[in-house]
Amino acid sequence: MPNTEPVRVTIFNQTYSLVASEDPGRIEQLAHRIDDLMSSIAARGGNIDSTRAAVLACLHLVDQLDTLEGELASLKHKVEHKAREFSVLLDEAIGTDAR
Repeated sequence: MPNTEPVRVTIFNQTYSLVASEDPGRIEQLAHRIDDLMSSIAARGGNIDSTRAAVLACLHLVDQLDTLEGELASLKHKVEHKAREFSVLLDEAIGTDAR
């Protein structure tokens, strides 16, 4: 069973008690980033409630995630393409040496 440790974090003036199955410091850092994001959204959006700030923060994060997933897929495609090119070159080099 993974080692679990209780962690208390504050996000948008609400305290949460979480159980960390990984480094508690990382959980605190993530919570701090979310708190900063929600506070930034609230500051730009005027007097918005915590639910609206949370939904807008989620939309922002899923947009970032979608962009990163697209970049990762593109990089994977480029790596696969280069691997095929190198494989062909290697086959040609081996074939030339064998003759």
